[in-house]
Amino acid sequence: MPAIVRRLSPRGLEKVDYAASSLAEAVAFEPFDGVYTVGNTWQCTKTLLFDAHLDRLEASARYQRIPLDYDRQQLKAALRAMILASDFGDVRFRISIPTSRPDSLLISLEPYDPPDDALVRQGVRCVTSGVEQRKGPSAKTSDWMHIRAKLQDAIAPGIYEIILLDESGFMLEGASSNFYAIVDGRLYTAGSGILAGISRRIVLEVCREILPLRLQAPHIDDLPGLHEAFLTSSSRGLIPIVEIDGRPIGDGAVGGNSLELRRAYERWVAEHLEEL
Repeated sequence: MPAIVRRLSPRGLEKVDYAASSLAEAVAFEPFDGVYTVGNTWQCTKTLLFDAHLDRLEASARYQRIPLDYDRQQLKAALRAMILASDFGDVRFRISIPTSRPDSLLISLEPYDPPDDALVRQGVRCVTSGVEQRKGPSAKTSDWMHIRAKLQDAIAPGIYEIILLDESGFMLEGASSNFYAIVDGRLYTAGSGILAGISRRIVLEVCREILPLRLQAPHIDDLPGLHEAFLTSSSRGLIPIVEIDGRPIGDGAVGGNSLELRRAYERWVAEHLEEL
């Protein structure tokens, strides 16, 4: 089932001159210079913290000095209309704003398939990389979509995510996610040098009743001492990590704290869904 891509201008929704089978494939057709956000829907047209997505999109545009010219209500109405017309049910969407055409937004949709339960039960394998880092980590810029696609094409089969290292070896974030570790009953995650994901703010809220928080990135040398680890993103929620660079995390199985945080995360989501 192909993805659906439309351009939203002051004139309304317009077709684009290319076709793609997925959001990942559509990246190749989008400008290298711009900003974007990605999310998904529940119950067809319900979203989570959609205005927070747009707040971050606008902050990223300011960082890139892109003079925005769009109407939030028009964007929401256009996205809702595209979702209903697609007949996909729940969707994963991307909203991109090219630097060259700031009054012309690209909206891409594909059917949304949530992570398989087995993935959560078994956990995922990751690798670290210090090759690439975000030039402006606090902004969600389109060049990173293209860089990330090349990084992911190069990883071995069975590897779920790349964890980015800074020049000193601290584990900052995933290529498309935020990263967390649990050590001695404390939750660690980078406090700076990262893109603060929408899902991350939920974790930082719900963890208060479960684990004390330290806004400090774990170091690659700390891998043997990590008891648990996980990643988050808007489209995936909370995914446990059981191996990094071939080394088991803890006993190599999904940990109880990660699962408790995931349950708390899912409860928070269910309570805060909003209609477009």
